[in-house]
Amino acid sequence: MKKILVVDDDMTLRTALTRYLEKRGYAVQKAACGTEALLCFEQDPPDLIVSDVIMPEMDGFEFCRRLRAIRTGQLTPFIFLSSRGDIEDRVQGHSIGADDYLIKPFEPRELLAKIEAQLERSRRMHSEIIRLMQQTDRLPEPQAASPDPLPLTPAEEKVFWEVIQGYTNKQIGDHLFVSPRTVQTHLSNILSKLQLENRSQLVRYAFEQGYKLPTETLAPKEAVDS
Repeated sequence: MKKILVVDDDMTLRTALTRYLEKRGYAVQKAACGTEALLCFEQDPPDLIVSDVIMPEMDGFEFCRRLRAIRTGQLTPFIFLSSRGDIEDRVQGHSIGADDYLIKPFEPRELLAKIEAQLERSRRMHSEIIRLMQQTDRLPEPQAASPDPLPLTPAEEKVFWEVIQGYTNKQIGDHLFVSPRTVQTHLSNILSKLQLENRSQLVRYAFEQGYKLPTETLAPKEAVDS
């Protein structure tokens, strides 16, 4: 049974959403703010998170930022469910690591469809990672040949290594001292040059082509030219 963490300070909505999801076969954890949600995640990590934005103590944006800063929380599907529907709010939600954003008032069936889509995407990603790991384990020995040089600028290459480690645009921006918007621009260029569509395909590409983290990535970060 998949576990969903519902985070909202509106007890009526939280209760109604819990009942709706439980009737459809999900186990539901509940939290009234980001602080409480982080504790729930640490004690019993859910398979997916649905969170409001405006909440006391710690709002949804800060909760999402802190979750994505935790290694175990980087791949957990995250959906914002908020009355803040301005384009700036939605862009901010996605830029800090949310996978989807639904505006209140909402149709429960639409939320359910988004939940199922994100869980299926997560399942496929984990299955692919396991398959690739098993495939690597079957190799008699590491391939001696080095992969071809990346067709990227120095700035794009720095972003490339950060992305394949699972960092969000915000985290990469903090590491490389640039804005998340600049990171997204470099990422778009990377995907275009490598003829890929998204981050998941980029991670798979790096794994299959044999790109391993160079030792210099362990040194102090340098700024990426914007």
